[in-house]
Amino acid sequence: MTRPCQAIVVTNEDENETPAPAEPYSGKQLDARKFGQGPGRPPSKKHRILAWLADRGWDRVSEDRATELAQSFPDCSDDTVRTTLIESRLPMAPLVEGVVQSAYPQIEASLAALLVEYSAAQELGDTARLQLIRSVVIRAKQHAEFASNNPKINQRKRKVKAEMALWLHTWLENPPLFPTWVDIRKRQTPQFSSVQQSPEPQSEQADPGE
Repeated sequence: MTRPCQAIVVTNEDENETPAPAEPYSGKQLDARKFGQGPGRPPSKKHRILAWLADRGWDRVSEDRATELAQSFPDCSDDTVRTTLIESRLPMAPLVEGVVQSAYPQIEASLAALLVEYSAAQELGDTARLQLIRSVVIRAKQHAEFASNNPKINQRKRKVKAEMALWLHTWLENPPLFPTWVDIRKRQTPQFSSVQQSPEPQSEQADPGE
């Protein structure tokens, strides 16, 4: 099975604010990115991808489309492709979007979407897809754990990352139980009592970690 490009972990500077929903770029905006950043400069990899997307006029990036995109730009890393997809603001299939760690509501929504995919794969007995989905969550957990232990990151953000790592760990332990667990967690944890829709940061193009 060809693996679609997947999630890049994305983060916001202020984790106590849920990012406002962004509107997709218009065709004209994407067309403008066909050109380089200045006179005589060739288009960057990101601008080439954005122009390619504009030419196709996609309204959503499915797994098959993500694979087509990655195959069309073999000189671009998964992270470059993923970051550019996020910048394009096109809706993405759950396995393409991966785990969005921009805020607590976003990570919860991402994990809920991946749970739907996981449950469907379980019903079909699709072991390879189950492993792929888990690998996306594993990589996101590794990212969150690394950030939570990074002394260069401020303490509040490290606490947010540690909490997100716990959510990801719990999802991996028992995916179907996660929605119930996270509801209880939000009710019982002080940081959620005053700010029900809390903090944090872009998904991650999975290149799953394991």
